[in-house]
Amino acid sequence: MTPATGPLGARVTRRNCLLPSLIGLGLLSIQEQSSAGAQIEEPLIDSVRTALSSAVRNAAPPIPEFSDTESRLRYLRWLGAMSERLKKKKTDLESRKEFLQTVWYESKRAGLDVSLVLGLIQVESNFRKYAVSVVGARGYMQVMPFWTRAIGDGDAGRLFHMQTNLRFGCVILRHYLDREKGDLFLALGRYNGSRGKPQYPDAVFANKRLWEFVPK
Repeated sequence: MTPATGPLGARVTRRNCLLPSLIGLGLLSIQEQSSAGAQIEEPLIDSVRTALSSAVRNAAPPIPEFSDTESRLRYLRWLGAMSERLKKKKTDLESRKEFLQTVWYESKRAGLDVSLVLGLIQVESNFRKYAVSVVGARGYMQVMPFWTRAIGDGDAGRLFHMQTNLRFGCVILRHYLDREKGDLFLALGRYNGSRGKPQYPDAVFANKRLWEFVPK
């Protein structure tokens, strides 16, 4: 199967790639709660539900492939820079690397800017794996449990699994971006359940700048 080359020269095979044209996709302490908003449950037409479900079910491991040595080196420089920026929030090096590799993979797979996804995660959960909002949104990207009924197996507990949460979050944001015909401001508002209001998109855009990377 022919691989597609994405940003930084990485390749994701077509069977593992959520195309950007996808039609629209334990006990917790009080300190672990999130005050972020949440997606609003809406009816999905069959074709959209099928496409989103297919994107979520494909559980390929987030191992990047590169077309050449320079592309791999650019990725490793990105990984090193982001690891340093994330050190205060995730102190364990291996956990930090695994998290960043998965964010990178799932973002590229969904056709999203990695810095945007990292900015969204910072706003939604401040990088807390077990964050829960007052309305029940879960995990890094604060995914609402109803999505597991709509496009998954119905097991909301899986939203605390790192790759599952990041996969759902990226697929949902891609879905909203397609629904809004590429308008990122409206798509972010829809992701937060505050479509048309500036506070949430502005917060994500501000945090996105903290995670931007310019290859040298």
